[in-house]
Amino acid sequence: MKEVRVLTHSFYSRKDPVVVARDLLGKILRVKSSKGMECAARIVETEAYGGARDRASHAWKGRTSRNESMFGSPGTAYLYLCYGIHRMFNVVTAPEGVAAAVLIRGVEPLEGVETMAHRRKLRVGDVRVTAGPGALTQALGIRLEWDGCDLVRGPIRIEDDGVRFSNAQILRRRRVGVNYAGTAARVPWRFSVRDNPWVSRAQAGTCESRGRGTQTRGVA
Repeated sequence: MKEVRVLTHSFYSRKDPVVVARDLLGKILRVKSSKGMECAARIVETEAYGGARDRASHAWKGRTSRNESMFGSPGTAYLYLCYGIHRMFNVVTAPEGVAAAVLIRGVEPLEGVETMAHRRKLRVGDVRVTAGPGALTQALGIRLEWDGCDLVRGPIRIEDDGVRFSNAQILRRRRVGVNYAGTAARVPWRFSVRDNPWVSRAQAGTCESRGRGTQTRGVA
């Protein structure tokens, strides 16, 4: 049996969110509900956002009440609503006070698959259950009020069971739906596992295709 360990804060505290986004591929996202139920899924798609240097980021104009959690401690959650509908889960990275985060875009169900499918009103095995940032938060039961929670000790945890992907197994592309961001729109900060069916298939112009740049964050 593989040894499984919860990622420590040092994993997230690295300055470059792009490095963290790449390294999150293969990790296990585990969520525990208030009723003790657990769901877990392997991360297969991520996007990095770099704060003040990144026009596609919520924080590129500076610190506000809207993006406060992005400036928080590394290894905490940044959650917001996309157009008032979809919860979007981000992992805060870099030292505290530096706005950087990684959006989790796609996960492959591992545990609690029936629960996840039920929450999405889909059949078990349907890739729409968790292929997309709004879909996966609904399926896993990630709640908006968990914005700012600790990913080491809180209800959302990310684990390492030793799974690794080689460079040949990873696609590195431009982020989705951030054409408004000038040169930042062209940086290849989106990572996904090649040929994995649980990678998102968002269409241009939809809420889930627009990443983080112009979304409205709900009040946690």
